[in-house]
Amino acid sequence: MVKISDYNDISAVEAVQQALDKVAASESYHALLSLTKERALERAAAVDAGEITGKLAGVPFVVKDNFLAFGAPTTAASKILENFQAPLQATAVERLEAEGAICIGKANLDAFAHGGSTENSAYGVTKNAIDQTRVAGGSSGGSAVVTALDIVPFALGTDTGGSIRQPASFNGVVGVKPTYGTVSRYGVVAMASSTDTIGTFATTADDASLVMAIMAGKDERDMTTLPDFFGAEVLKPAQKIGIIREFMSDDVDEEVRDRVIEYAEKLKTAGHIVEEVNLPMIKYGVGMYYIIVPAEISSNLARYDGIRYGVRAQNVQTLAELYGRSRDEGFVTENKRRIMIGSYVLSSGYFDAYYQQAQKARTLLINEFNALFETYDALIGPVSPTPAFRIGENAEDPVKMYLADIMTVSASLAGVPAISVPAGTTSDGLPVGVQIIGQQKSDAQLLALASSQEEN
Repeated sequence: MVKISDYNDISAVEAVQQALDKVAASESYHALLSLTKERALERAAAVDAGEITGKLAGVPFVVKDNFLAFGAPTTAASKILENFQAPLQATAVERLEAEGAICIGKANLDAFAHGGSTENSAYGVTKNAIDQTRVAGGSSGGSAVVTALDIVPFALGTDTGGSIRQPASFNGVVGVKPTYGTVSRYGVVAMASSTDTIGTFATTADDASLVMAIMAGKDERDMTTLPDFFGAEVLKPAQKIGIIREFMSDDVDEEVRDRVIEYAEKLKTAGHIVEEVNLPMIKYGVGMYYIIVPAEISSNLARYDGIRYGVRAQNVQTLAELYGRSRDEGFVTENKRRIMIGSYVLSSGYFDAYYQQAQKARTLLINEFNALFETYDALIGPVSPTPAFRIGENAEDPVKMYLADIMTVSASLAGVPAISVPAGTTSDGLPVGVQIIGQQKSDAQLLALASSQEEN
């Protein structure tokens, strides 16, 4: 698979053109919504002329289309933002470009990042990189697929409840959800502000670590960002690692469990201590998540009204009709579902019964994680209970689709870092990822651990 170091010996223009040629050859996957071809080639020429330098000089990459970036529309895969031209760039994109990286396009996603399969895009489904009859995962499915297809060595995504880790697992690449606040969310279309994180896909843990280190750090435009802690880490020897027992039940696909067990054995062989641990509050994770996150979604999506920007309904008689029709035409079904759930749990008479109780349960979950991290350096388990499912298999059953997030939402609610690393395949050749979870600010240490296992 292509790595960042592979671009050391070719010109930037050649690197960008190769990536664009690969895009053309892989159109059937529908991984990209738009290209930034003209701007990318201009920046590549500037790199070759020595006008742009940096750690990633001439390296092409892709951003999920909820990142504001120049050279193409930022749609968030929705009709309501169709043809929206960003007036600024996301901090994450700016920091990568400051090191010479070249954005070549915008990747497909579930509209407004609402979904776990990239079937909820207003512009069509992205197909799995290994088996085109199966989903790419979501919501960052397009970013995972362009990385798995070797179009680019890394791609950006957002992870609110598993939207990087799950598609990384389904497509056989590394996916990083950092500690909450590691990377600025400025210039990224908001989903749920208390769990949104900015991360990356890559083909190796070392490449992912390099990209994360460049993006990380304080941003005065995002008050939730943390001071930069993402320094180089030397692998801590003989770590104590817990396998989360609740994630290894009979409800999990047998081959997925087998790959996790095999990964645990590799860790033992490398000298680490691995043993089972309990995390009882995890079983309430999906319930908490689908109360808290829709509540924040309903607030964040209120700004899309057809007035200030985006699609605006025509031939309307009243302001109420303008709001209603603009949103009805601009949002997909899953967007509307989450808005309604969120509005309900925040409404008078239900706030205490649902939202407040979910936040109390969230605190208990955080306390359980913190207690385990007093003893253990990391926790492991599956990323998803199954490999990539077939396109359309869960589309008509939102509850079944939500349960696909059961392994990933808890780390998001707790704000701790979690990464998905390739751990082999099923008998059908479908990739399986293992999730490695650590305490806050242990991101680089988790990637160092993952890197050590790639080398073995």
